[in-house]
Amino acid sequence: MIYRKVALLLMIDLIVRTLEFAAPILAMIGLGLFGAGVLMEMGLLEGLSRVSRPIFSFTRLPDACASAFVVSLGSAVAANGMVAKFRDEGRLEEKEVVLCAVMNSIPVYLRELFTYQIPIVLPALGPVVGGFYALVFIVTALFKISAVVILSRLFLVERTCRVPEPIREESPSLLEAVARSFHRERRLFFKIAAIYLTMTAVVFALRDRGAFEAFSVLPLAEVFGIPPESIVPLTTYVASPIVGISLLGPMIASNGVSEVQAMIVLMLGSMFMLPLFAARSLLPRYVGLFGPRLGVGIVAFSTGMSIFVRLAILLVLLAFVR
Repeated sequence: MIYRKVALLLMIDLIVRTLEFAAPILAMIGLGLFGAGVLMEMGLLEGLSRVSRPIFSFTRLPDACASAFVVSLGSAVAANGMVAKFRDEGRLEEKEVVLCAVMNSIPVYLRELFTYQIPIVLPALGPVVGGFYALVFIVTALFKISAVVILSRLFLVERTCRVPEPIREESPSLLEAVARSFHRERRLFFKIAAIYLTMTAVVFALRDRGAFEAFSVLPLAEVFGIPPESIVPLTTYVASPIVGISLLGPMIASNGVSEVQAMIVLMLGSMFMLPLFAARSLLPRYVGLFGPRLGVGIVAFSTGMSIFVRLAILLVLLAFVR
């Protein structure tokens, strides 16, 4: 009887601590997620077509690539479908197709910055680690743009690339934008909330029982100078970044890992996760559009650049730690 009462009190204490820690973060995530959705509904990305003009002016890509890029502001799949059609019609060479497909992936980084990094990652990991992770996405996008500009000028013939104006649609009212954002984002928010609450409770419960000490012999922690318990969010991140981030956030807040160590975990996890994500999600799509040889080449080239950026940042972090 006494044991049951103690267990019940411990359970209540765990639930209270979990809610106290997670509630403010989930509130920020909710506001950010729905707020970003409202901005997206009201046509925030339309201005990117103007931003892209000076970028394309430095390249030697044909106008067909610029037209596809404008479409990619709304849908990368539709844009790459246009590129595949242009290739089949003989309007684009294979080198141009590869560089154009990479450019079509850039708006994805910008959309994720507003719909994932700022509203979800930043509150979950805190301003320093979350801001660092968002910055990695920006650096990756800039690196890919720079690579396209340089490679197009090295390997393509001179062309004039003009970015057309996007087709403007009537913007919804603020009330309509709020309603659409809530309808579109509510399932994602409830999913994130369920995962975050569960993982926070798991971290607190395992830490109370000293379960993380069992990982002290793992060599990976020693090699990269990270605490043994960080192996859990690291391996989890590879399978699901949201779950990994949900595990890592409470560890940062409770000083289980330092901010720099958390950054190392994120870079390691994303380096392992990116090839799996590419094989599972990107490869079938690109092979279906461009064929096996060209599709695999595009995915390998784009994913390789993303991994290279993270590897370079990881080496800098490791040098800083040591």
